[in-house]
Amino acid sequence: MELPEREGMDYDVVIVGAGPAGLAAAIRLKQLAAEAGAELAVVVVEKGSEVGAHILSGAVIDPVGLDRLLPAWREDPERPLKTQVSEDRFLYLGPAGGVRLPNFMMPRLMNNHGNFVGSLGTVTRYLGAQAEALGVEIYPGFAAAEVLFGPNGEVTGIATGDMGVARDGTPKAEFTRGMELRGKYVLFAEGARGHLTKQLVARFDLDAGREPQKYGIGLKELWQVAPDKFKPGLVQHSFGWPLDNRTGGGSFLYHFDDHLVSVGFVVHLNYQNPTLSPFDEFQRFKTHPLIRSTFEGGKRIAYGARALTEGGFQSVPKLCFPGGALIGCAAGFMNVPRIKGSHNAVLSGILCAEHVFAALTAGRAGDELADYEAAWRSSDIGRDLKRVRNVKPLWSKLGTMMGVVLGGFDMWTNELFHASVFGTLKHGKPDHATLKRIDEVEPIVYPKPDGVVSFDKLSSVFLSNTNHEEDQPVHLRLADPAIPVSKNLPMYGEPARLYCPAGVYEVVYDDAQAKTGARFVINAQNCVHCKTCDIKDPAQNITWVAPEGGGGPNYPNM
Repeated sequence: MELPEREGMDYDVVIVGAGPAGLAAAIRLKQLAAEAGAELAVVVVEKGSEVGAHILSGAVIDPVGLDRLLPAWREDPERPLKTQVSEDRFLYLGPAGGVRLPNFMMPRLMNNHGNFVGSLGTVTRYLGAQAEALGVEIYPGFAAAEVLFGPNGEVTGIATGDMGVARDGTPKAEFTRGMELRGKYVLFAEGARGHLTKQLVARFDLDAGREPQKYGIGLKELWQVAPDKFKPGLVQHSFGWPLDNRTGGGSFLYHFDDHLVSVGFVVHLNYQNPTLSPFDEFQRFKTHPLIRSTFEGGKRIAYGARALTEGGFQSVPKLCFPGGALIGCAAGFMNVPRIKGSHNAVLSGILCAEHVFAALTAGRAGDELADYEAAWRSSDIGRDLKRVRNVKPLWSKLGTMMGVVLGGFDMWTNELFHASVFGTLKHGKPDHATLKRIDEVEPIVYPKPDGVVSFDKLSSVFLSNTNHEEDQPVHLRLADPAIPVSKNLPMYGEPARLYCPAGVYEVVYDDAQAKTGARFVINAQNCVHCKTCDIKDPAQNITWVAPEGGGGPNYPNM
């Protein structure tokens, strides 16, 4: 069946993703236009059902970006961040106890004094309101599904996905064709492992000469805790148990607002044991004697998961290409040891917007924003990432104990002497290439959840409010449908069953006892859009694409 042509709209700038980077860019463009007395048409498309619906972060937020973008935000009665950090704690956990690390030993950049604890989703909703007040058009519930190219290969816009398509690809009665949104420049702020960003990196060879991008998976719950367990502004991080020394990761636990505690766990996706389950490591972490008491008597009110970019300074791809640029976590601007990326996301949105506006003012369109690429390493973003560039490689190569010690030493030398004895270390293998065969490891056996502080996947997914129209094409696509059973199952036990934090992937058998008649099942309606499968699948056989707009999680204040 031949589809009707898409309708289209033209703008000066099209932005994909209403996260902190995309909204900061939109706001700054409008600010610059107002200062110059110019008209500028800016549109933001967002696949979530509303601004903030797909946003998940710890979050302890360095306000440097907000201060620069909206200097008066602290005086606003509707300000999104109200709890300042009151205490920093760093713990090393063993199976039954732990040691608190003295704060004076920690590099100064790890100090959270002056930072805020809160919800990044709330911050993005605030930024969305500020953007709309300046005249930015924001369209939530519309997923950017395709990049549009001009006659010379330049990016000219994006097309939103068709709505009302049945699972078999045929139009349903309510079928609606997607829209073309065309711009003189298109900015991609999709977050970690964005599906259009992935295509652009490959098409324009943006990662040439860079180290492989590295990732982690961050899992988070929001709890309302008992008043006697609440310590407003407390920020606590830990590493060690339940992960072994060869597996990178750690926890965060933040107290903020009205007796709310954000608790989360990060597992670096270069782990080796295919029987590891990040979700179950997270649940096990909450049962630790030093952690459990915080949640007893409390109520779990939200759950979610999201991939994090962890490659840092040496993995940031080339940011510009004809007609557009990457900003925020699409570019990989997270500071791994600080577990912070939102400040750099906002700063990158500001920086890119200033170069876009200069180009538009000069009458340019569709070319490379080379000045943006040249500027970021000498900006606050580059300085922030450069001084921590060796922490992740040291941790990966030497394990947690030695890696954390030498990573701390390296941060001190970078801070005191603006140099590192290690130079700039390489990351090595991409995350999908690090798994050992299942016959080379000792399988991890996880305890059953107790229903008090630890829970199962399906009850957790329920709290994410994720929802997809079931009669639509599966948005988790297999290049070769045979690989999960023919290759991944015998070699690795099919790790998708375990690394997915939402129970999307299953291996089912015609005869479970004899383990015969294995089939790979994709429960796409459970997906929380974390992108872990796209990253960690050892065969690189799974590709995540945007489902119908508005589908996915609906996080209230994550």
